[in-house]
Amino acid sequence: MNIVVLTGAGISAESGLKTFRDNGGLWEGHRMEDVATPEAFAANPELVQNFYNLRRQQLRSDEVKCNAAHIALAEFEAQHKGRFTLITQNVDDLHQRAGSNNLLAMHGELRKVRCLNCDAVMPYDEAITPQSQCTQCLQLDCLRPHIVWFGEMPLYMDVIERVLQSCELFVSIGTSSVVYPAAGFQQLAQHRGAHTVELNLAPSETASRFDEAIYGNASTLVPEYFSGLLD
Repeated sequence: MNIVVLTGAGISAESGLKTFRDNGGLWEGHRMEDVATPEAFAANPELVQNFYNLRRQQLRSDEVKCNAAHIALAEFEAQHKGRFTLITQNVDDLHQRAGSNNLLAMHGELRKVRCLNCDAVMPYDEAITPQSQCTQCLQLDCLRPHIVWFGEMPLYMDVIERVLQSCELFVSIGTSSVVYPAAGFQQLAQHRGAHTVELNLAPSETASRFDEAIYGNASTLVPEYFSGLLD
């Protein structure tokens, strides 16, 4: 069976990660427009860098660990005899730590940076400062978080469209299903004949579109659901 899984913030909620975005739409007390857009970075790069430096520091904390849901997906991928593609909207590296391999991080990765001078993408675990140097072109003060900001095109969209068009089972885990383009993935897969499933803490705004829905904590639901697929 050809399976595509989409994950959102809900799968990492039990891993000690703060969401950074509260009910008022503020990210650590900042408006999204001030810390998560290209315009914000151009206007106040220090503020934006500090915001992501804090997020990167939190991700390195000993308190942040992949949970049973991340592990279950990695173990399923290793045992599944068909095609398996994991698309994540998350910028943490918890799927990678758990061992997922066929992974598309469509919104970028917090523990990587991109060079504005040569466009190289490289692993990076420290705070980005004006003294930070690109390891490829050796320029200073040219690094930005490898994060897709609002107004930028998500990564791997051509690959994602291909796998959705050919998948037989689409599973959405821990996502609100309201932010495009990810919000349209279920419809594209369903239109192509895939069975679609929502695993979530509570029904999303598009829950009625799914063929099947199961609700509860990801660390419980995901291992149960995917172990059942192997039986």
